[in-house]
Amino acid sequence: MKDYIVSINSGKVKGYERDGFIEYLGMPYAKPPVGKLRFKRSIPVDPWDGVFDAKEYGDVSVQFDEGKLIGSEDCLTINVQRPAGEGENLPVLVWIHGGGYNTGSASCPLTDGRCFAENGIVFVSLQYRLNVLGFYDFTTYPGCEDFDSNCGLSDQILALKWVHDNIAAFGGDPENVTIMGESAGGASVVNMLACPSVKGYFRKAIAQSGLPNCVMTHETARENISIFLEAMGWTEENMAEHLMNDDPFEFQKGNTAVAEKHQYRNPGMFLPGPIQDDLLPVRPIDAVRNGSAEGVKLIIGSNMHEGTMFVHPEKTGFPNSWAMVAEMFEKNGHSPEIPEIISYYQPSAKDKFSKFKAGEEFSCDAIPDLKEEYRTEGGDPFIAFATDYAFQMPALKIADAQKNFGDVWMYRFEFVSKSGEETGWKASHAFDLPCMFANTDFGFSHFLFDGEPEEVVNYMIDSMHRPWVNFVLTDEPDPENWPRFTGYDSPVRIFDRVTHTEQLDRTDLMNVWKDMRFYED
Repeated sequence: MKDYIVSINSGKVKGYERDGFIEYLGMPYAKPPVGKLRFKRSIPVDPWDGVFDAKEYGDVSVQFDEGKLIGSEDCLTINVQRPAGEGENLPVLVWIHGGGYNTGSASCPLTDGRCFAENGIVFVSLQYRLNVLGFYDFTTYPGCEDFDSNCGLSDQILALKWVHDNIAAFGGDPENVTIMGESAGGASVVNMLACPSVKGYFRKAIAQSGLPNCVMTHETARENISIFLEAMGWTEENMAEHLMNDDPFEFQKGNTAVAEKHQYRNPGMFLPGPIQDDLLPVRPIDAVRNGSAEGVKLIIGSNMHEGTMFVHPEKTGFPNSWAMVAEMFEKNGHSPEIPEIISYYQPSAKDKFSKFKAGEEFSCDAIPDLKEEYRTEGGDPFIAFATDYAFQMPALKIADAQKNFGDVWMYRFEFVSKSGEETGWKASHAFDLPCMFANTDFGFSHFLFDGEPEEVVNYMIDSMHRPWVNFVLTDEPDPENWPRFTGYDSPVRIFDRVTHTEQLDRTDLMNVWKDMRFYED
């Protein structure tokens, strides 16, 4: 690695030493998906002459984030951070960022990989197309027959192939790769467990707060796209011309409308995500049950109060009333299960709904208004409902399926900081990231940790970061304190002010949800 110039399949790359780490940033792994390649699956980058200067991160994907339009269509780059000094065949950790398949980037300072590289790990992060350009499926519309589905998923797949083919040049071991992600990144990790084309590219996986059921069919994808078209003022007849020729920043108008309105059109439906097609032929939970990830070791878990990030009085991300829940169940053929679900999440409502249990039909129009009670009864039941529906329940299904084919460890992040208590966010979605990335300097880290004694901050970081490092280095997170997952009644690692392993029996939760399916047709 003299002069930090390495040779990879596409050419020579120059890296830079900074603060004891060697970094290769912004390396293109695919042809820019622009012009005729817009809405086409990613293609390996053409080889270049000379030396590529990998000094800075590449542009993020086109997105509307925190009130600003940012990014570029030319965004398919990959980054490598490794410890300085000699070292070959080092274990590799690949980070797939989250953001609901809608926002996010590999260059966010919160998720800088140096905290892993300092432990002798080659850390890789990647950019992939998001929202309209990456995860909207237009293939069933007139004029869009030449479009591809799963453009964003194809980016992730190609990036993993790039790692497999090139990481040895950076001192990494292509036979010892762990993939890791949170939120949509965690869902992406689960998707990779199910994708036939990446089998053998990794042997360990970490899925944090993933949404394993955020997978559309060609037909269900049209539900969200109808909202998009209305907001854009397009018709099915002229949409192809607009999609191929308009400024992609214009698409964010329709994408924002989808985020704000999709729950009111189809309660419980996810935002646009991967499509069930040739790249992902079987839904992830079913694929894992069939052994698609045989031999892969897995850490998987969620946060105690994921739903506080998504359930809102207006523009909610998941159902915020029993009427919405009932509509969700009715639309998916689960009307008989509505009373049991309501009783589980709001026990005081049991008597009010008992009269419906003997009926042949349970209508959302019959749901009484219980809003006066629900926020004082052990917390908002819709926050718990969203936490279980999107995160905890499907994660348990993945863990239970994979335990038959590889070692599985399960966790739950329950740490409620002072700011989390004061704001009502509690242990919300993504609140684990400052701990896992050992990051106290980022703005979100300050929000999580401010007001906490230094020893608490250090304890939470060590409690979560160290097992992740161990898993990458040794294949086990904490053999003395964290047993393997055994089923719905299983030891689970609880990350909290006193981190411990607890025997959690979630059989009742899984019995309530059974194997109900939503928006899978």
